[in-house]
Amino acid sequence: MAGGWARDGAVQDQIDASVEDAVKRAREKMPKGESREHCEECDAKIPEPRRKALPGVRLCVACQEELDKQQANSSGYNRRGSKDSQLR
Repeated sequence: MAGGWARDGAVQDQIDASVEDAVKRAREKMPKGESREHCEECDAKIPEPRRKALPGVRLCVACQEELDKQQANSSGYNRRGSKDSQLR
């Protein structure tokens, strides 16, 4: 039950939209195309199981982990301005 001027189900609609946005962002970040056999950062061989599991992979596990750490530290995602925080 929504309160104020919002219609019934408005809160759930906002939650659904937030989830859809997050899924869309995650899919856009996924690699596409032909996988590389060697890491483009350190030139280490990328194992075949990794290349099969992630089509379009460009980095070895170590370099990908480092990139993920850097991106997490500088993501700049403002939770206070997100749809989720507006529900509280």
